[in-house]
Amino acid sequence: MVKYKLGEVEMKFADLIWENEPISSGKLVKFAAEALVWKKSTTYTVLRKLCEKGIFINENGSVKSLVSKDEYMAMQSELFLEETFAGSLPKFLAAFSKRKNLSDKEVSEIQQLIDSYKEKR
Repeated sequence: MVKYKLGEVEMKFADLIWENEPISSGKLVKFAAEALVWKKSTTYTVLRKLCEKGIFINENGSVKSLVSKDEYMAMQSELFLEETFAGSLPKFLAAFSKRKNLSDKEVSEIQQLIDSYKEKR
């Protein structure tokens, strides 16, 4: 599990990779210059850090993910639950639903997820 939280700018950079992968490192430098106003050295520094964290790989000038965006977001959700609600999804849902009224559609979707999970077990 990636226990590294991307900052706002790192997330924008990661999105550039996820949306365009596999992408050549040269093209990534151009995209980062346009989207983030980064210099080449900044792009390579941040890329190196994210590769060290195990999120991306830069191999033979081609950058691709080791962790998809969906996987990363799921891991971050799990980490949030762990840190904030001692890993308890029911505690999270109870806290969330106290502040925001769930629509009938949302309740139905949650119930479908639960039913689907029960069927798989």
